[in-house]
Amino acid sequence: MGILILLALAMYPLGGAAGNYIPPQGPTDITALNIGDTVIAGTTVADDSKIRKVPILYHPEYLIDYISDMKFYDLIDAVLTGMVKTPIERIASSSISSYGTAQGFSGPGVLAVEDNKLTVNPPGNFVYGYKIPYTFGIKTKNGLQIKEGKNILKVVPYDQINNDTVPHDYVNVNNVKNWYKDANSGSAIILGYAIANFNDGRNLVAPENIKSLFGNDILTYMENYPSGRPILVYGGSVTEKVIGTGGGTLGSFPQYNDATREFNSREFVRAWNGTIIPPHTTSSGKETVGFGRSTDPHAPGGWASHGVCPAARALRGAVSQAGFGLPTGLTWGEYAVEFGYNPAVDVKVTNTKDYPVKIVMWTEGSGPSMHIYAKVIGLIPDN
Repeated sequence: MGILILLALAMYPLGGAAGNYIPPQGPTDITALNIGDTVIAGTTVADDSKIRKVPILYHPEYLIDYISDMKFYDLIDAVLTGMVKTPIERIASSSISSYGTAQGFSGPGVLAVEDNKLTVNPPGNFVYGYKIPYTFGIKTKNGLQIKEGKNILKVVPYDQINNDTVPHDYVNVNNVKNWYKDANSGSAIILGYAIANFNDGRNLVAPENIKSLFGNDILTYMENYPSGRPILVYGGSVTEKVIGTGGGTLGSFPQYNDATREFNSREFVRAWNGTIIPPHTTSSGKETVGFGRSTDPHAPGGWASHGVCPAARALRGAVSQAGFGLPTGLTWGEYAVEFGYNPAVDVKVTNTKDYPVKIVMWTEGSGPSMHIYAKVIGLIPDN
């Protein structure tokens, strides 16, 4: 081994001069992924097969790198063939191992180039993007065409539409079949959603990668909220601080059916509980809830979802105390939800803070005396 080191040192002056005639390999030449892609520790980000070999004469110092990294197979190969592969550390930072895998950080990092080296930047205090439609089913004469982004993945015959052939995180396959029977040729149905327009500029994350990169909880969260809503996919160490509270009592209005009112109030709470709103973004509650109707001759259409107003007043009080403006779709009056607004998806809260907030709502008791509570909790970064 010592002989090899001496040989490399002896050849270095000649190799350095000869090497000037071969342009160095750039960091983007060896990537296994696209610059801007999300990666986690252990992900292969440098493609070993793309790393160029050069004659040992040009870069004998690479032999020393191999010895330092204990990559003896590459060392022996270089000696036997006379060709040496560029060590990864020559074109990648310390966030990428000598074997081309991401290392030394936690959370969803981003593949980047800095100082002319391939690197993985760790996530900031929080990372968020937006839920957008990405996977579509299009009715054709041959079956259901599955299209993701700009790519046609496959065409599924109608009689083969099932959980194994069609994405079904957001749409039940029976509903897809019913839609297909009634739809016109060329019509489309949304089957899946991506996360895009991230606050740190990283690339879109396709539906099939969301769980592996961000976790199942993020996928579940996405499945409950409407398209276009912000999705907080990562938060570092934070201190939770209550910055707003609100509450109230359901009360009794038997003319609107108190049982229906209680159900609607609980659904409002379920829609908004657990909603996380990143800084300077706007979100609604969940879309996976439903509200009952009560006859009301004074309401447009002759009916209203009575019972949501006490819960809406609790939410309104909490966000107001937090320093936010009046949510879209709410009023300052006793009838807190404007007619024509769905209390879950049309009512929207804007977070004006520089950190994410979480809305927590719950109920205690039942019937007209049921209490409704709301909190706005700031998720304040510890650093």
